[in-house]
Amino acid sequence: MIFIGKSAAVGLGGSVLVSLGAFGAGATLRNGPALSGNGRMLATAVLYLGLVLMLAAWVRLGRSASAREVVRAAWLWCVPLLCAPPLFSTDLYTYLAQGAVAHAGLDPYTHVPADVPGPIAGNAAGGWSFISSPYGPLHILIVKSVLTVTGENLVLSAFLTRLAMVAGLALLCGALPVLCRFLGARPERALWLTVANPLMVLCVVSGGHNDLLMVGLLAAGTALVLTRAPWTGFALVALAAAVKIPAAVALPFLVWVWARRSGGRGFFRALVTAVSIVVCTFGLCTVAAGVDLGWIRALSGNSWLEPWLSIPTALGKIMRAALPGFADAVAVCRIAGWAVLAVLVTWLWWRSRAGGGAAVRGAAVALLAAALLTPVAFPWYFTWPLALGAAVAWRGWCVAVAAAASTWLVVSTHPDGTTLLPPWGFGVLLVVSAGVGVLTARATPSPPAGAPNVALGTLNVPNATFGAPEARQSGL
Repeated sequence: MIFIGKSAAVGLGGSVLVSLGAFGAGATLRNGPALSGNGRMLATAVLYLGLVLMLAAWVRLGRSASAREVVRAAWLWCVPLLCAPPLFSTDLYTYLAQGAVAHAGLDPYTHVPADVPGPIAGNAAGGWSFISSPYGPLHILIVKSVLTVTGENLVLSAFLTRLAMVAGLALLCGALPVLCRFLGARPERALWLTVANPLMVLCVVSGGHNDLLMVGLLAAGTALVLTRAPWTGFALVALAAAVKIPAAVALPFLVWVWARRSGGRGFFRALVTAVSIVVCTFGLCTVAAGVDLGWIRALSGNSWLEPWLSIPTALGKIMRAALPGFADAVAVCRIAGWAVLAVLVTWLWWRSRAGGGAAVRGAAVALLAAALLTPVAFPWYFTWPLALGAAVAWRGWCVAVAAAASTWLVVSTHPDGTTLLPPWGFGVLLVVSAGVGVLTARATPSPPAGAPNVALGTLNVPNATFGAPEARQSGL
């Protein structure tokens, strides 16, 4: 019998309660049975009770658990959620609706779910019925394949799609300890901050987001590039971009890693080879999915959304409210945001030319900048930088801030994923998030001797990469 620690057991109990509550308060089927009135209130109360238990278990887990215990706890917490309706997002149903377009033999980049009426497409939330897919060919291939097996069984389709995406969690579990050898963090801390994080478990895994598969492929590919298997590594990162394009941000940084092995003299050879691998991999996915490059045109399809998490969009909304005559404030700020992002990523890339761990840290910061500065940002976007950045030996206060921010992000919307919390809810959330941060800070030990004690954005750290394995493990 597998031993389950107290923290894992408490979290599992919380996960079961959350899963039960999701049947009444989560993102249930639009035309399926749904609770209302007192039943919905009771389901919501059960869900939040389970959420509190999971948060408490997560903080406790981070105090002394080993890497194996963290991984075991994360999987235990995920299992009940995979069998319940999605939480904090309706994107899973949108994926299936857009996949139904491809399954019907239409181009998902020019046609919309409204063109293929039926139970699958009809469950897309709101305006998504009239938006073409902005996702890469591998994503389309996965969802189309699922629908080929399940037909119009929406519940089974959602379950199998989640299973496909959760493969990214397994890839993260395998890749993060390898990344830690090069970047200095303890594996148990990196795994705690990513795979067991409530943002990952309650939002990304439960929500069935394709970001999970993307970051898993990205982390695994990066680990392979660092460990002298660059051909396979670049192919995996290309697959990540074929799921969702933000993973491509890391590719130029990984070219520095490959070129570093030639003492910096093999940059152009590494660049040409890497581009060839990416093009071939992406091309094979495109052919297999039966689509073209239309996803490039569709990338701006969600621009009608104006979430506050995007810095340019938030500034534009504030300017529009302060200057009623400035109707294009959001559009102008978004253009400025793209310009700032381009300059920042270019600067980070040039600063990362030492290769090795410095390049991976640069890629993590670039992914954080992408999450903050693109026109549309959602809570699960912040798992992009965590997939690589968690392997860096952060200062204690950075870990505490990340824990508090993760808590705030995961429950900043109602569990059904369609409405924000009321003002009093944000007040409660602020207190809970601050409490998680304080408890994490008290439980976080100092980085071990010899590890680079850095914040995520610090790039000028001695770069211990392609030496002997024993030297690389000094930061564990």
